[in-house]
Amino acid sequence: MPQYRKRITKAMNKALLSPSMMCADLVRLENILAQFEKEGVEYLHVDIMDGEFVPNITLGVDFCRLLRRLTFIPLDIHLMIVNPESKLKWFDIRPGELVSVHCESAADIRGCISYVRGIGANAIAAVNPDTPLSVLDGLYDYIDGVLIMSVNPGFAGQRIIPNSFDKVRDLRTRFEKYGIADKIIEVDGNISFENAAKMRDAGADIFVGGTSSVFCGDCIADNIARLRKILK
Repeated sequence: MPQYRKRITKAMNKALLSPSMMCADLVRLENILAQFEKEGVEYLHVDIMDGEFVPNITLGVDFCRLLRRLTFIPLDIHLMIVNPESKLKWFDIRPGELVSVHCESAADIRGCISYVRGIGANAIAAVNPDTPLSVLDGLYDYIDGVLIMSVNPGFAGQRIIPNSFDKVRDLRTRFEKYGIADKIIEVDGNISFENAAKMRDAGADIFVGGTSSVFCGDCIADNIARLRKILK
């Protein structure tokens, strides 16, 4: 079993994959997870939507428990829910996992960050496409990274919002300016093969792959190999 890192940093200088599990064929879940293990996938992105913060309902607490039983790959839990402060404990977060909380939904985002990091997991501040990076001011010392949404959250299969590349580039520049270049940037939303390359050039580290890359067509192994080559 691979030894997965607990505290994630930019220092590894490696592009990491986090397939979006809402795009997976759940009938073939065990086979897909076995394939991810074989291909060395770093994380499993689990979208938690409540129908209130975003107009969709997807995966939940029980699905997170199921994944932990079936695989050793750590989870990348993306909370797109209202009042995350009151619900974090539901997820039995484990050391080394990633947990993204939206700046737009948390009344006490510092409290969420403190809870996640206190467990030994990685606290990620998530921002929607229309949210300016200034919302992160005052948080940089407390978070492990930022998740940039490059589509409006809620549904797979959307087209990328073009200014997302500049937003990632701007964030990477801020990290370097503030002396925190070890913080990571995760990107989520229409991370196709073409867009993944552009996001890597802009400074992204973790790539959430869905229907336009990892789960495109029938051969997941080939798709992962193609992404690895693009993201070198």
